[in-house]
Amino acid sequence: MVPLVLFMRDRPSDVGQRAVGEGATLSAAEKADDARRTPLREALRRREFWLLASSFFVCGYTSNGLIGTHLIPHAVEHGFTEVAAAGAVALLGALNIVGTLASGWLTDRYDNRKLLAFYYGFRALSLLALPLIYEMQGLLIFAVVYGLDWIATVPPTVNLTATIFGRASVGTLYGWIWFSHMVGAAIAAYAGGFFRVLLGDYHLMFVSAAVMGFIAVSLVSRIPQSGRAVSPTATAAAPA
Repeated sequence: MVPLVLFMRDRPSDVGQRAVGEGATLSAAEKADDARRTPLREALRRREFWLLASSFFVCGYTSNGLIGTHLIPHAVEHGFTEVAAAGAVALLGALNIVGTLASGWLTDRYDNRKLLAFYYGFRALSLLALPLIYEMQGLLIFAVVYGLDWIATVPPTVNLTATIFGRASVGTLYGWIWFSHMVGAAIAAYAGGFFRVLLGDYHLMFVSAAVMGFIAVSLVSRIPQSGRAVSPTATAAAPA
């Protein structure tokens, strides 16, 4: 905390600098958009915030909490060796880098709601198939499909937060949306172990995660804004 208080600043202007990319071509409309913010109390009264937080709850449930905690023991119970299961997780992590970088590129160009719906839908399908996988080829296919959209949900979620509530609010509001993500992760981590002991396998948890993935598709589809950039000219011409 002490280094943060002494050395961290909120904006480049606090230390006499300009933001990266800010130059003479930055319009007044763009500067105003950068400064736009929505207080947390107001955001909590808006449907968009709860749609983002609820869908990200599902993201945490189906990623860190379930797969991150329970994939290897589940794979071992299905006859895979620890080394083979760990190798699949390594492949999943490598594809996650590719998928997340690609998602950032796509987020700037396509409807963020459709991207999120696509990610959550394919994640749900892969989780639904996981209890049926007993061969190494199937496990590797799962690692590829799931890995490509594991953290790919983050860029469009952050961008939607910025577009809807203002870039100046991203730190606070996305922080609370991320909190929802980790609540989902914590519940899945605990529930995975609980139902494994109760039922003898993880199958119910993977099915529940698939169902929640499809619910997330419905949630993000209800977000009213696409997240795609609007030209400053169009913004200035739009009625108040």
